[in-house]
Amino acid sequence: MKTLVGGAVAAVLGVIGLAVWFDDFLALLAGVIPVMLLLGGCLALYLGFDELKDSWKKEGTEKEEPEDDADKYKKEIDDLKKEIDTLKTK
Repeated sequence: MKTLVGGAVAAVLGVIGLAVWFDDFLALLAGVIPVMLLLGGCLALYLGFDELKDSWKKEGTEKEEPEDDADKYKKEIDDLKKEIDTLKTK
């Protein structure tokens, strides 16, 4: 109940304040909107560039997969044998 009354009082005071200082409110809005657009645009550019870098990394690391399962398993076995041989020599 206290929250409801507090919210109603705040809303009424906000409407009264907006009516009294409407010119100041518009001046504040005129100063804040360009700054927010600038910051939002910079954030969008950064996120877009970061996403583009991630897609470049994925394209660079993609390898051609063997076409059937037998070739895939043979390649995996060969890789594991090479890894075992390198571990034995250490």
